Amino acid sequence: MKQFQSGFTLIEVMITVVIVGILASIAYPSYTQFVAKGARGDGLAGVMHVANLQEQYYLDHRSFTTDMTKLGLTADPWVVENTYYKVDTTLSGGDYTVTATAVGVQASRDSACATISLTSAGSKTPTECWK
Repeated sequence: MKQFQSGFTLIEVMITVVIVGILASIAYPSYTQFVAKGARGDGLAGVMHVANLQEQYYLDHRSFTTDMTKLGLTADPWVVENTYYKVDTTLSGGDYTVTATAVGVQASRDSACATISLTSAGSKTPTECWK
């Protein structure tokens, strides 16, 4: 008497593993780019926040400052909420430049936008990172 066995053969399982591997190899780079762009948004928000604080400080003191604690922030340089960017200010000829620098894994994940800057004149660099 024959017994009927149900289940998957080794070939069927291997084909499934190959298909899942191909899909994962396509999806993972897109996922990391999406995560890097999301973290960059927090860096951009940090730059805009510090620039706003610089303008408020200028109204009160008639000068800009490089000391982030004078702007009401907790540290110098200030680290944004997701900890992927540190934000600092430099002065040159009475004007400021706010710069966010990627730290940790964000520096390698988003190397094109590892440094994001905004000047008091409104110049944003690199431009492709501000879109």
